[in-house]
Amino acid sequence: MTVPTYDLIIVGGGPIGLACAIEAQKKNLNYLIIEKGAIVNSIFNYPLYMTFFSTAERLEIGDIPFNCLAPKPGRQEALEYYRNIHRYFKFNINLFEKVTAVQKKQNELFEISTDKNTYQAKNVVIATGFYDIPIEMNIAGENLQKVRHYYKEAHEYAFRKIVVVGANNSSVDAALECWRKGADVTMVIRKNEINNRVKYWVKPDIENRIAEGSITAYFESNITEIRENEVEIDTPNGKIIIENDFVLALTGYKPDLAFLEKIGVQLSDDELKIPVYNTETMETNVKGLFLAGVVCGGMQTHKWFIENSRIHANLIVDYIKSK
Repeated sequence: MTVPTYDLIIVGGGPIGLACAIEAQKKNLNYLIIEKGAIVNSIFNYPLYMTFFSTAERLEIGDIPFNCLAPKPGRQEALEYYRNIHRYFKFNINLFEKVTAVQKKQNELFEISTDKNTYQAKNVVIATGFYDIPIEMNIAGENLQKVRHYYKEAHEYAFRKIVVVGANNSSVDAALECWRKGADVTMVIRKNEINNRVKYWVKPDIENRIAEGSITAYFESNITEIRENEVEIDTPNGKIIIENDFVLALTGYKPDLAFLEKIGVQLSDDELKIPVYNTETMETNVKGLFLAGVVCGGMQTHKWFIENSRIHANLIVDYIKSK
């Protein structure tokens, strides 16, 4: 059986993977996107009513306008926009196909194995984002069914006692939405304040709800154990136990660092695990293997996002063409 061979295979069909495909298409490269889920799968898995921090024009790719009536677009508008991007460019994309291995062969071609097929490519871009692997708390009871590392909407938690872990955007959004739907909300926050990167129009809201006592917050605190009907929290004033129905452990997410190491990408020796790559070309220590988007930041998942990593697509494809 003949193995399909491409100039470029892009692993990941998020906005940055699509941006890479647009540049490849413009430069007449024979490419394929392989995406393990739906198109822009991470955005699909965002909370239903999430609002982006970025304005619409900063989420644009391929010079296609992102029209939005509100000051900031939400999840639904973003999904509509990126679906229309696909309709316009007609990407060569395989959806619901997971890449399992990327290996460089002696003939300098990469062999890309998936759960459905095998491909060859002269160059590979890894644009897999960071939303697939939750950062776990590593505490007793974290595997209980009532513990959730992803949040979709508030209805399920209405009129229940919930604990929200963290003070980033996802934690704050969930706490406010659930409280407004009638939940009894307690926040457990490792630091002594709400994260400064929380959306500027939301931060005063959560701080006021905490100040007035509508939402209880334990700062400089950590959950030490989760049980079926209660949660144990270590606070500056000692350990406390509160009644609890659900725990939203929105403690952040990380790239698939094990996969990067498996395919030969070197990572920094510190806790940040930043991949090695050339900032001018996005090429890793493996010749012909490139990184694009959030995955470039290792554990610094706040460093790269759509608006400041769109340029990666140009850098990568321009360099491939120059070779």
